[in-house]
Amino acid sequence: MTVLKIVLIGDGGVGKTAIRERYLGKGFKAQYLLTIGADFAMRDDTIRGDSVRYQIWDLAGQQRFDAVREVYYKGSVGALLVYDVTRPDSYFNTPKWINELWTNNGRGRVPIVVVANKIDMRELSDDTVSPEQGRVFTERLTKLTRPEGFDCYYIETSAKTGVNIQAAFTLLGENIMRFVSRQRKTSRTSTSRLRAAAQQQRSHSRRY
Repeated sequence: MTVLKIVLIGDGGVGKTAIRERYLGKGFKAQYLLTIGADFAMRDDTIRGDSVRYQIWDLAGQQRFDAVREVYYKGSVGALLVYDVTRPDSYFNTPKWINELWTNNGRGRVPIVVVANKIDMRELSDDTVSPEQGRVFTERLTKLTRPEGFDCYYIETSAKTGVNIQAAFTLLGENIMRFVSRQRKTSRTSTSRLRAAAQQQRSHSRRY
């Protein structure tokens, strides 16, 4: 079984905890649950026939937790980047979260699924983030990650109704598995080249 550490990131109140709880099968709770620094959960799943165990770190979005969050990014191989479609500020803050993730995880750029949450409330608000805005942002993000060998993806969800919650985790898992596989191949290739170079150097030294 492959263990994947993932983080849920985004501003406070965008629905990260509700998404996690829905994915874990605990249903939707209407009241807002303040995450104290970070919450941790695990769930086993299957990605394209492979068994995976998600280590899910739900990171608090409030500014007072900025310093606390940094340690929880270490070793993460992907993220659900969540914003609330009824709060444009949470959308415009997404670059901050990407920078925080890539700076502190110890791996650099890793796969991200951009999650536009609370779509069930879009029609109730006059000021919302459109699907086109989310897709355009994700396309720009992919231009940064494609040289690393992976794309980023956009999905719309509702933790209240459960729409696309499973799909968001599956999409992230598939992307991470491709990313990890590519890293392993690159590592094996580099190791083989180093061994070949070392052997060549030893042969060269014996000649003289």
